[in-house]
Amino acid sequence: MAGAGAREKRSTAARLKAALSGGGGEEGEAGAELRALLERVLRPGEASSSSEALAWCRCLLAGGEPWDGFVQAVRAYDPATLCGLVWTANFVAYRCRTCGISPCMSLCAECFHQGEHAGHDYNMFRSQAGGACDCGDGNVMREAGFCRRHRIKSSSEVPSVPKDLLIMSELVLPQFIFCIIQYLREGYNEPVLDLPSEKDLQKVLQILEPHISFLEDLTKMGGAMRSVLTQVLTNQQFYKDLSSGGGENACAKKSHEKYLIALKGSGLTFPEDKLVGGVQEQTPGASTSALQGCAGATPASGQGDSSDEEDQDGSQGLGKRKRVKLSSTTKDQSIMEVLKHKCFLEELLFWTIKYEFPQKMVTFLLNMLPDQDYKIAFTKTFVQHYAFIMKTLKKSHESDTMSNRIVHISVQLFSNEELARQVTEECQLLDIMVTVLLYMMESCLIKSELQDEENSLHVVVNCGEALLKNNTYWPLVSDFINILSHQSVAKKFLEDHRLLVMWMNFVSFFQGMNLNKRELNEHVEFESQTYYAAFAAELEACAQPMWGLLSHCKVRETQEYTQNVVKYCLEALQDWFDAINFVDEPTPNQVTFHLPLHRYYAMFLSKAVKCQEVDLDSLLPDQEMLMKLMVHPLQIQASLSEIHSNMWVRNGLQIKGQAMTYVQSHFCNSMIDPDIYLLQVCASRLDPDYFISSVFERFKVVDLLTMASQHQNTVLDAEHERSMLEGALTFLVILLSLRLHLGMTDDEILRAEMVAQLCMNDRTHSSLLDLIPENPNPKSGIVPGSLSFESMLSAVADFKAPIFEPGGSMQQGMYTPKAEVWDKEFDPVMVILRTVYRRDVQSAMDRYTAFLKQSGKFHGNPWPPYKKRTNLHPSYKGLLRLLHCKTLHIVLFTLLYKILMDHQNLSEHVLCMVLYLIELGLENSSEQEPDEEDSVGGQERCHDSWFPGNNLVSNMRHFINYVRVRVPETAPEVKREPPASTSADGFAASQNPRRPKGLQRENSGTAQVFSLVAERRKKFQEIINRNTSEASQAVRPKTSMKWSAPGATPQLTTAILEVKESILSLLVKLHHKLSGKQNSYYPPWLEDMETLLPQENPKYFHGDGMTAVERILLKAALQSRMNKRIIEEICRKVTPPVPPKKISPTEKKTLDKEERRQKARERQQKLLAEFASRQKSFMETAMDVESPDTDIAMEITASEQHVSEAMYDCVICGQSGPSTEDRPAGLVVLLQASSVLGQCRNSSEPKKLPTTEKEQIYARDTCAAVYEERLAILQKFFKDSSCLQSVSIGWEGGVYVQTCGHTLHIDCHKSYMESLRNDQVLQGFSVDKGEFTCPLCRQFANSVLPCYPGNNVERNLWQCHSNKNMQDLIKEVEELQEQLGTFPVSISSETNLSKEMESVMKDIKSTTQKKYTDYSKTPGSPDNDFLFMYSVARTNLELELVHRGGNLCQGGASTAGKRSCLHQLFHVLAMHMRLYSIDSAYNPWKKLTQLIEDKNLQILNEEQPEVPVLYRDVLSLLLVQILTMPQPLHKEHFTCIIKVLFTLLYIQALVALSTKGSTDDRTTWMNSGVLKKNISNAKTSHEALLSHVISELSKGKVYNQDETEDLSMDNNSAWCLHSPETYLQQFCLPFLRITSLLQHHLFGGELPSCQEDEEFTVLANCLGLLPSSFQSSHHFSSASCLDWPVPAFDIISQWCSELVSFADKHPTQVKSLFLQESKWDLPRLLQLPENYNTIFQYYHRKSCSVCTKVPKDPAVCLVCGTFVCLKGLCCKQQSYCECVLHSQNCGAGTGIFLLINASVIIIIRGHRFCLWGSVYLDAHGEEDRDLRRGKPLYICKERYKVLEQQWISHTFDHINKRWGPHYNGL
Repeated sequence: MAGAGAREKRSTAARLKAALSGGGGEEGEAGAELRALLERVLRPGEASSSSEALAWCRCLLAGGEPWDGFVQAVRAYDPATLCGLVWTANFVAYRCRTCGISPCMSLCAECFHQGEHAGHDYNMFRSQAGGACDCGDGNVMREAGFCRRHRIKSSSEVPSVPKDLLIMSELVLPQFIFCIIQYLREGYNEPVLDLPSEKDLQKVLQILEPHISFLEDLTKMGGAMRSVLTQVLTNQQFYKDLSSGGGENACAKKSHEKYLIALKGSGLTFPEDKLVGGVQEQTPGASTSALQGCAGATPASGQGDSSDEEDQDGSQGLGKRKRVKLSSTTKDQSIMEVLKHKCFLEELLFWTIKYEFPQKMVTFLLNMLPDQDYKIAFTKTFVQHYAFIMKTLKKSHESDTMSNRIVHISVQLFSNEELARQVTEECQLLDIMVTVLLYMMESCLIKSELQDEENSLHVVVNCGEALLKNNTYWPLVSDFINILSHQSVAKKFLEDHRLLVMWMNFVSFFQGMNLNKRELNEHVEFESQTYYAAFAAELEACAQPMWGLLSHCKVRETQEYTQNVVKYCLEALQDWFDAINFVDEPTPNQVTFHLPLHRYYAMFLSKAVKCQEVDLDSLLPDQEMLMKLMVHPLQIQASLSEIHSNMWVRNGLQIKGQAMTYVQSHFCNSMIDPDIYLLQVCASRLDPDYFISSVFERFKVVDLLTMASQHQNTVLDAEHERSMLEGALTFLVILLSLRLHLGMTDDEILRAEMVAQLCMNDRTHSSLLDLIPENPNPKSGIVPGSLSFESMLSAVADFKAPIFEPGGSMQQGMYTPKAEVWDKEFDPVMVILRTVYRRDVQSAMDRYTAFLKQSGKFHGNPWPPYKKRTNLHPSYKGLLRLLHCKTLHIVLFTLLYKILMDHQNLSEHVLCMVLYLIELGLENSSEQEPDEEDSVGGQERCHDSWFPGNNLVSNMRHFINYVRVRVPETAPEVKREPPASTSADGFAASQNPRRPKGLQRENSGTAQVFSLVAERRKKFQEIINRNTSEASQAVRPKTSMKWSAPGATPQLTTAILEVKESILSLLVKLHHKLSGKQNSYYPPWLEDMETLLPQENPKYFHGDGMTAVERILLKAALQSRMNKRIIEEICRKVTPPVPPKKISPTEKKTLDKEERRQKARERQQKLLAEFASRQKSFMETAMDVESPDTDIAMEITASEQHVSEAMYDCVICGQSGPSTEDRPAGLVVLLQASSVLGQCRNSSEPKKLPTTEKEQIYARDTCAAVYEERLAILQKFFKDSSCLQSVSIGWEGGVYVQTCGHTLHIDCHKSYMESLRNDQVLQGFSVDKGEFTCPLCRQFANSVLPCYPGNNVERNLWQCHSNKNMQDLIKEVEELQEQLGTFPVSISSETNLSKEMESVMKDIKSTTQKKYTDYSKTPGSPDNDFLFMYSVARTNLELELVHRGGNLCQGGASTAGKRSCLHQLFHVLAMHMRLYSIDSAYNPWKKLTQLIEDKNLQILNEEQPEVPVLYRDVLSLLLVQILTMPQPLHKEHFTCIIKVLFTLLYIQALVALSTKGSTDDRTTWMNSGVLKKNISNAKTSHEALLSHVISELSKGKVYNQDETEDLSMDNNSAWCLHSPETYLQQFCLPFLRITSLLQHHLFGGELPSCQEDEEFTVLANCLGLLPSSFQSSHHFSSASCLDWPVPAFDIISQWCSELVSFADKHPTQVKSLFLQESKWDLPRLLQLPENYNTIFQYYHRKSCSVCTKVPKDPAVCLVCGTFVCLKGLCCKQQSYCECVLHSQNCGAGTGIFLLINASVIIIIRGHRFCLWGSVYLDAHGEEDRDLRRGKPLYICKERYKVLEQQWISHTFDHINKRWGPHYNGL
């Protein structure tokens, strides 16, 4: 019965359904029968195919009804309030931040477009891991954003489901799902030796494919079916009955055993590695935590040993795992049980995990989510399996794919706050997550080598492990961050002390990871790149959860949370210090950038003070702990300085990488900002002298701070001293002036960050968003695109719209700082803090300088401006004590003195920072001190110090007389023996170093400081020299220094230095020194008392060092009258600077250096100027001589009869001379095939790019199609050779020749090409194809066009008008055409010139494809070449006309002026055309100029007659005539040919006009013209001629067809009937334009400019068509230009008779061959829609017409709108991919494609391609390549214009620089 046919199945199903739903007694039997049937059909491994099984299922579910009907019926009961569409990676979805509640919210395209999101902040994105549409889910997004389909429907509208509809489903589905589970059980084999047999797994999944797809189809039936499925999946009874493995079924038994084996490994297999157990299994008593499982070692732990190996990786030996420590910290950590499953859903998920999340299964599980009951059950199941997921993930080989699939599921579950809260409460979600993370990291711990390597007990993660390197932990951390974003969950976490302890424990694994040790001798062999992993881990695993937690601590009520975190953080830190045995000094030459515990502590402190009004001191530890806390962050700051001073070069580039990442925008506010803040907190609470001395010690510059001119530095090489000193001072400035966490509001911070970034460089909007450090936790709900960002940006910056330079460099829209920002807000400190590259600081200063110059505020080299700071938060006031401590004042005094005395290793930067610190001190001095203090101060001066007090204001004026210094014996200061009493007396002896309060100042109210401070400070003050007025004071020898290498230093002796300066006097002298003049400083208040008023004086805002000194002195004077008096005194005394001006050799060196530099600069300027002028004159001369048709410059009037040859400059050998036959010169040219002309259409409306199925583009109306069709019809009826002379080709694939105007000798060119061939450099062009760049201007070229030898005089002689009459000229032309051999260069003698001409002709031919040159019916016929050659001339003339805008109204020389090569091209073409003779019998010239006797008319009766003259294209005839004449051509002959051809053209116009009218019109015209026939000027009156034409043509069947078409007459024709004159002029204009251009190129002479309406007359006049009698234009008629060579009416009759006889044979074709007036519009690219989304939505899912698949990289041609697959192998033909193929077919080798998925345009040119850029920009004028940002994009019309211009002018090769070969692979 299993194999029954469809009908039987149906009847069985119907019978069973009836029985089951009928009630009655047969239910039981029917049920049993159904079960048996299903067992038989669904048994795994049965021969019956799966399709058979599915057919049965469909039949049974539908109860015998047709399946489709059943589906419809079920759908009717769908209360679809949720969309729930599930997608996989790479799907295009949308995210709207305006509507989203959760930041993970996403919408499918359909829901997005049907919702109302105009003006919202949304973007499109390509899904990374897959996702699902949230439309309709009010937990994740606001209802306003729902689309029309999912606006909440109340459930009442949906009728309840009839019982019998789904009765069968409820019975069949359990069996069906069990069948799937059995397949999964059967197929799984425990992997041996940790190598899961992936092939077997794939096989099972393949068999199951149809089954799971069937389930998926069921889920799509809507809510009714989903609830049945939910019931089946979660019902525990079903599961018990079916899967227990009991019963007689052997097969089921076997599968159950396999299942049990698989389950064994599901616990966390080591004794303490067993995690989540059966969560629901526990008795209420036992379950205080899901982690408690069953206490003690359950039997399950017995299996630990067997599977232990699979988790122990061999390489783990070095891991030295410290599990011991772990288990103790996670207090009640008990062993996790093996999983227990109770329903199908749980086991399904279990197998999904085992099989590493197959996509199909994931999609099915997610498709069920819209069902609420299922959602809850599934979430709980997922949590229950969480540990197992982690285990599988760790072992997986495809961890990337698996991670994505896991997150695809978890993000759907955990983004919903309600659900997350429920699971947290019921399933201990937080416990599970933290524990799982701990376990995960546990596997890769190693012993920390920080500080005390031997005895360290601290363990850190090993960043080299795959787990960290590959970011395997990412899904777990991502889930954790996701649930912490919900307030209710985060609160639970912050309240739970045990969890916080565990979490801090987890964070401490990262504390001190990736330790760097400075290499001192050898360069490292191998640069490890582990730092990427370390930074990523700290950011993702530590910082982001931290930001998540912080976002919930915003208000006062949350104080306790912060206190909890701070408490456990400090505990963890204390443990850490103990573990690494830290006492007080950090190990030298070690640094780790990772201190997450410090940063947690800092950030929570900051939050507490800023938002929660907590008292800072209540959260701070004791002084000792603070001292420890500051050590490591300070170590990082010093190391940054060392790294930038190149002291770590031997560690390779990676250490620089770390230093840059540490401050980089995505990391800075989780790394450097908290570090600096923590240091600020420590500084505000510790003894300032201790802190300052620690800083200088850490930066290793203590030894430099001596008054002596020479010193030894025991810890630093001399070359690093300067930059380290700069580093130390800069750090102090940042520390003291940064207010990021010390009182700035969020808006002020944003403003400061923005200003700093904009000052470095102009920025685009997106890069600014990226560079401003935002709250890095993406789920914190603080969106960078928020309103404040935009409003702030408009407040500080101006928008510079995108620029389009024709040179091709296309700028994007940029923001640049406003002037007032430069003026008032430029903050160098912030810039220094935020620069990743040191050059950015310089860039900011340069821009600042430029601003000052431009606005006239300052013209020198300004110093960084001093910026006022926002006020300090009261909690941090202690920070300012640093500015008022003696240690700092001693340092400042010493440095000022050293700078004044020109000691070595000091720089302007040092001085700048010193002044900055002094100014900070003055700005923040505590209180105005009373002036009396000074008078008495002298007596009670503290005997151990330099300065009397701590206040900078008073210390500034304190004079220091003598200083004792320790110097090497060789130093110049050693003048006399020091006094005998220099041993250890005085200060050093009198002070007991262990005295606890030893160094307490009266005013520093710190509590007791343990002796470390005293030691440190004493040591420090010793090193900095001691000073006092009593010279008897002695200094302790320097042996106590811990790190002075004994014996390394020469003998030190003590010298006494006479100083007699105060800080004020040093400043005044510095001013003199900086200005280079003595007494340059004069106190400004003596002249103008107002300067002392305490307001800001803008004069001092910007300026250099002198301004800074003046500003400081002014502030000092303002602060105290005493200072003011002393400054005045100093200025009065002004003595020359202390050292008499014996310039020390070092100083001399620097002075000389400066002078030398200055001179060198001047020399360079001079040279450059000279060079520029030379170049200019060279360019001018070069331009003059460039081409022989140079205008007037080289034209010699006829009166000067001497002959001058055209001279050419060779740009390779530099010689100049004429082009000769032996050594021809040539023009550098680029030949390219072009189909631009063929793209002209005859409508002025440009075609639009199709964006719907309805819009299509047809090529029928393009110029190329029309001409091709015409040629085909001619060839059908007329003689081939004649057809090929009656048209031009080259509309498609014509060869365009352009030159840069430079010439070279052809032999020089050949050697140049040889050298290029041997050049190994990778060029952007292919030398083998003859490509090169012009040696002078580097323009791309591929051939050389020989210049025809000839002298210029000839051109002029032939321009004088001769008086021969028309008949003679016609004869002469005919004769000249007969004599073929008289080519001035005889072809018989092969000269170099003729060889070159032949080779260039070959080049021209090979430029285009064969299909564009072969039109003859007999392949290879000479007519083909003939046609091709004159068409090349036509193509170039037509293109020039297009470049001029389609008419010649502009006049002037050729567009490119000197760059036209048409003259040379004509010679080459003419020479080759003369090789083909035209049989004189067929020469059209005769037909045009002679009446043929009747006997010749027999020709017309041949089988294939010649093309009638009236069907011939006049321009083609013109070119044939001119190119077959001997060159150079006489002007008079040229004019004669034009006159003759104009008569023909005019008659063609009349014929065309006559066919336009109706029969009545024709009769009217005929009659009105007959009257005029007899007047004298009948042959120049269009009425007479028109009537004659009509009467002649009426003899035959020419007009027969008309009557039917009359109705279709358009307005256009109506117009031409009323004014025939206008019509005739329009018809003739194209001929006149091309002819005028031709005349201009052949004979020189300007083209006159004119208005559009008089173009006809002006050109006719220019060509000599106007009769000489012609006066004014008011009664002008085009016919007056006619000059008939033979009686007009006769020749017209002769021409018309040809048509009549043709019409007799083929009456239908006559009219289609008439030449119509050309109404071609200029070539245009397709018009693109305003909004890019229109294109994207239509094309990105469109399937390719060739392979019917949706291409991976779709592209569309902007010339014709064809849709192609870029790089698609599916559409490859003979090794050409589709884009390349299309570029050849559509553009003869040039293709312009828009890449749909990238919004970028690429250009294919021949064998090369380049990325052109994008014509769609976002609202801020930026491109969005690859649609990474997904913002709405709008067309930028200017850019598109530029693109079109480059296409029309064929300049892609010259303008775009980055070309590469495409190897036909696009």
